[in-house]
Amino acid sequence: MTVVLRRMTMDDLPAVMEIERATFPADAWSEAMLRGELKDQPRTRHYVVALVDGEIVGYAGLAAAGDQADVQTIAVLSGRRRAGIGSAMLTELLAEAARRGAVSVFLEVRADNPGAQAVYERFGFERIGVRRRYYEDGTDAIMMKKDLHA
Repeated sequence: MTVVLRRMTMDDLPAVMEIERATFPADAWSEAMLRGELKDQPRTRHYVVALVDGEIVGYAGLAAAGDQADVQTIAVLSGRRRAGIGSAMLTELLAEAARRGAVSVFLEVRADNPGAQAVYERFGFERIGVRRRYYEDGTDAIMMKKDLHA
C-alpha cells in the first residue's frame, strides 16, 4: 500500500467531511469551519490529505504562528487505521511546524482515546494538563506538548 500526502484543497471537502463525521460523531467540525481553515492557508495553516489508490483515506491539519504550533486535527478512515497513515500525516505536520520555525507543538486528545494518546507519546509528546469537559459530550481532553529540536 502506497500512501500519498498532498495539500488539502476545497475540492477535497466532501470526502474529508465524510471522514470527519464518521470519526468525530459527537463533535465534528462543520464544513464552514474547515473552509475557514483552508482559506487561512498558507499563512498560518497547513492541511494535508492522505490518499491510497487515489482515494482520500485521511486528513490532518496544523496551525502555526510564531514559535509554536498546534495539531488541529488528524483522522483516518476506520478501515484504514493501524496502517501508518496517521503516523505519516503527523510526521508531515511536525516537519511543517519545524519549517515554520516552531519550537513547540501542542495538541488536545480525548481522554477516552488511549490509542491516539499512545501514538502521540511514541512521537515524543508529553502530557502537560487536562481540559475538563473539553469535548461536546463532556469528555476531558489531555493536553500534550512536544518540543522540537533544531
